[in-house]
Amino acid sequence: MNNYLEIFILVVGFLIVAIAANRISRYFPKVKLPIITGLLFIGILCGPFILNFVPRKAITQLHFINEICLAFIAFAAGAELYLKELKGRMKSIKWMTFSQLFFTFGLSVLAIFFLSARLLFMAQLDWQVKLAIALLVGTIFITRSPASAIAVINEMRAKGPYTQTAIGVTVIKDVLVIILFTICFAIAGALISKVPFDIWLIVILIGELCFSILIGFLLGQTINWILARGITTMQKAVFLVAIGYSIYLFAHLVGEQSQNLLGFRVYIEPLLICIIGSFVVVNFGSYRREFVKIIELVVPTIYIIFYTLTGASVSLDILAQTWGVALLFFAIRLISMAIGAFIGGTLGGDPFRVNRISWMPYVTQAGVAIGLVSVVAVKYPDWGPQFGAILIGVIVLNEICGPPLFKWFILMVGESHKKKELLHENKIQKAIIFGLEGQSLALARQLKEHGWEVKLVTRSEERANLEYHGVNVTHVKELSMVELKRLEVDNADAIVLLNQDEDNLKFCELAYEKFGTRDIVVRVNERSYVSKFHELGALIVEPSTVMVSLMDHLVRSPIATSLLLGMEKDQDTVDIEMQNKELHGITLRDLQIPTDVIILATKRNNNTLISTGYTRLRLGDVLTVVGSVESLEKVRLKMEDTDLPGYNKARFMGKSISLKRKSIKTDPDLPG
Repeated sequence: MNNYLEIFILVVGFLIVAIAANRISRYFPKVKLPIITGLLFIGILCGPFILNFVPRKAITQLHFINEICLAFIAFAAGAELYLKELKGRMKSIKWMTFSQLFFTFGLSVLAIFFLSARLLFMAQLDWQVKLAIALLVGTIFITRSPASAIAVINEMRAKGPYTQTAIGVTVIKDVLVIILFTICFAIAGALISKVPFDIWLIVILIGELCFSILIGFLLGQTINWILARGITTMQKAVFLVAIGYSIYLFAHLVGEQSQNLLGFRVYIEPLLICIIGSFVVVNFGSYRREFVKIIELVVPTIYIIFYTLTGASVSLDILAQTWGVALLFFAIRLISMAIGAFIGGTLGGDPFRVNRISWMPYVTQAGVAIGLVSVVAVKYPDWGPQFGAILIGVIVLNEICGPPLFKWFILMVGESHKKKELLHENKIQKAIIFGLEGQSLALARQLKEHGWEVKLVTRSEERANLEYHGVNVTHVKELSMVELKRLEVDNADAIVLLNQDEDNLKFCELAYEKFGTRDIVVRVNERSYVSKFHELGALIVEPSTVMVSLMDHLVRSPIATSLLLGMEKDQDTVDIEMQNKELHGITLRDLQIPTDVIILATKRNNNTLISTGYTRLRLGDVLTVVGSVESLEKVRLKMEDTDLPGYNKARFMGKSISLKRKSIKTDPDLPG
């Protein structure tokens, strides 16, 4: 009982440290360092060698927290391996992945083995142990951090074939490296134990891999069953955390019982099981979006706990003695990775200008690498602490250098959306409003808040010369072709007409014949003009009925109407044009988008389709999407054209609310 009470006190104390680490680490991006680096730094600071808030004894007793976190990190890595979004770049992904696996692993193992006599912690070991350590280090060198890669991509708003290759290779490598680690860990155990190499060793190794894969498949089916239950998202998240930790308990049980019953230890890799289980859910289950939602909900907390505990576990006394070895290992990894990436990119058909820098996206390491290091350090206490301290030092170096290198790569291949916005400021959406009054000024200011460039037009020269607090007001003498061309009406993305019906109709006829402007919104005063504006394709607002219609919708569907009108905080409704050729033909249910986004409708060939999960995207489709502002930006970025050189920016149409009836047709892609 006292032991459980002691563990409870240690857990509470550590959680207080983790909460503090979370707050302090948020300042690290201000000095261009990742939050993960901040968590590691605070963990080291609070560890047994400096402030001793997390004593040495606590590190061992809190190891079960490490296993809980590792299981969920594996879930997050497997969730990124969504095959339907990787098919467009599979050739480059395939060659880059296997080339890096072969050359990074092979060259690293050779370099470390032949340098082992000069490395203090390996010099006195037998050659079998040296080879075992070299194999384990080579495996860990391959790992990459999907979470860090995604963070950089989101920050840079990167989109393009090389960015897609980088994230595809990163995720697939993390799956394959777990398989490779399982093999090398077993071989290392045989070398260190000096077990004679025979055919049974290979049979046992293959059996362990097959058993792990089978358990992973069953885990995926179990997760699907849990997700199908009628319980809350938070309850499902708790079940996922528990089932992830149960895989580690099961692995320990299998190892102990096999040793007692068979005379040798059967090793199944929990990380591999969890990654395969997650892969099954996102690719072959019906609850992918809910699973991803739970991952997004839980992973930030998991990272805080895991990296803080990892930092506290670093043996600073050993790292101080071996920092030179850490720098050497860091250099070996970079050189071997650069060779592998160049050869892989060449075989994949990528241009030389990209291949010479194609190693940059793969430097950062984090969760999986640290997890593998901790497994080895715990397994071999004789040299494990030195091994762990050196490799943690290498990972910290990679974590510091990796994100800036990935950012430079994105900029150099021209796939940074931030850069393109600076180069193409003329691509900002433009609106012209005819008619100067209170409503037009309010509309202009609201459009400007959403990033539009707005020009307000009036025929009163006296009123045009007044100040209107940031709204650009232009005077025109008459609605003639000369004046309209001076206003650059042909370049406008939307036009709003708030004048008299006769003037509005005259303008609509000119625009219909000469400009072909996409969206013309007209305020109609007399119903006799409605049919005329309909024939010209204008979007009509009738003041006599709009308030009644709006209040009717607010009474019957207050939440939906509030969302559509942008009345909910941080929520918006937008129209986005689909221009990404790699998404052409994919169904909406297979589209990897943020879980808080809903696609309400799809406009195709001037017909509005009721969107279902089976609706297939087509180039030129205009999607009406509702969700948080941040998530809508991610959807817009995904829909952009990724052809090089340069992008045709997706048309982000802002708030698009029509109070007239639209022709709603059933989706022709829906079976039956």
